[in-house]
Amino acid sequence: MSPRKRRALAIAGGLGLLALAAALVLNALQSNLVFFFSPTQVMAKEAPSSGSFRVGGLVEQGSLRREADGLTLRFVVTDTAHTVPVSYQGLLPDLFREGKGVVVAGKLGPDGVFRATEVLAKHDENYMPPEAADALKRAGGAASPGAAPANAMRAQAR
Repeated sequence: MSPRKRRALAIAGGLGLLALAAALVLNALQSNLVFFFSPTQVMAKEAPSSGSFRVGGLVEQGSLRREADGLTLRFVVTDTAHTVPVSYQGLLPDLFREGKGVVVAGKLGPDGVFRATEVLAKHDENYMPPEAADALKRAGGAASPGAAPANAMRAQAR
């Protein structure tokens, strides 16, 4: 084989390996992507019907219920325009409270209940996804959802 053919074969082989590596990396990234949706988007059926995604908003006041087994919790996530019922089995983060910001990851069941596998509690809007903060502002929510005045926070700390 001539040196020119060997060089062309080596270049073609290198490009093939590079394409294979790129395909494997992109496949790994695609399988780990988890998109965020607001309750309004979930109710508008913009969220995937199968597959994992995240829902963010506020935990609706008076919606937290514990099941008889002691580990299963049910609550409602709202963006003040629409609500999504959530079921979660496990321990909640310390900052989880009704009326505070939350992001839950999981899948939407056929009955319309979001089956959460992870609950992330937020203490103020600084950590809320921009889409959720915008939805709360558009719906007429407080300018800083979940945030308490500084004096009230100091009083709670005492």
